[in-house]
Amino acid sequence: MRAVYAASQDTDNPLHGLEIADLPDPDPPADWVPVRVRAAALNHHDLWSLRGVGLPAERLPMVLGTDAAGTDPDGNDVLVHAVIASPDWVGEETLDPKRTLLSELHPGTFADTVWVPARNLVPKPAELTFAEAACVPTAYLTAYRMLFDAAAVRPGQRVLVQGAGGGVAAAAIQLARAAGCYVIATSRSEAKQHRAVELLGAHEAVPTGTRVEPVDAVLETVGEATWKHSLRSLRPGGVVAVAGATSGPAPSADLNRVFFRSLRVVGTTMGTLAQLHEVTAMLLATGVRPVIDSRFDLAEDDGVRSAFSRLASGEAFGKVVLTREA
Repeated sequence: MRAVYAASQDTDNPLHGLEIADLPDPDPPADWVPVRVRAAALNHHDLWSLRGVGLPAERLPMVLGTDAAGTDPDGNDVLVHAVIASPDWVGEETLDPKRTLLSELHPGTFADTVWVPARNLVPKPAELTFAEAACVPTAYLTAYRMLFDAAAVRPGQRVLVQGAGGGVAAAAIQLARAAGCYVIATSRSEAKQHRAVELLGAHEAVPTGTRVEPVDAVLETVGEATWKHSLRSLRPGGVVAVAGATSGPAPSADLNRVFFRSLRVVGTTMGTLAQLHEVTAMLLATGVRPVIDSRFDLAEDDGVRSAFSRLASGEAFGKVVLTREA
């Protein structure tokens, strides 16, 4: 099986351990099914795995990738839910202490075929291309859960989204605007600020750290670089939903501000299978479509490496996607 995998890990040069070659077919559990991959989106999770974060070295080589859309054994077009719960777990899968994502314990989606539990398949709507559908299970699911579960935003509320160019942030801007929120986006790049308004629908886009009128909720995936600004932007009683920390995980907690202004900090990771159905339905109902920065050929080694380089550069706006012919 041809696959894109982490062969080694390097904190400073994550792409050094990226390999593309044939690997033996995995030996999945009996109730898992193969999905022929037609498109797979990249995420920062893939770069963290290549850095050695969240993926123990003893599990190498590990096929990378959490996102995929493809075809199941019966010929149905499907999306793949990447959260793998324990076989005997009952309840919300994101709360399972032993839950993993594809590419952490089980081989990921950057391959000819990915094996997943049959329950993890969601029908792909005909209205979404394979490339668009492949963007949903991580970025758009995470943004949906941040907005409507962790932050519990409602129409008319003011929402600040940090780091407008990232996949989750771009999804959050689109979904919040579609839900009737007033959306403010931040970015260090003037070009990304402009795209956040013109392409994603933000009402405002400002340089990172700019003082804004108080907001009801902040969506935070950047971490240390924006944390102080996130807390200072909230109205009393506001909430910051945290689903990532690409710039670092250990800012000052600023506890005086948190308790004095009755702020809430809510952590969230990915989403549930039910929420994946919900966000897919929301895309269809609102007409929102995933923003794709660039597409590369999953079948070409140079294309795969270019895709990873594009993500690692920090210049991407929206999702970087690997696609292949049927």
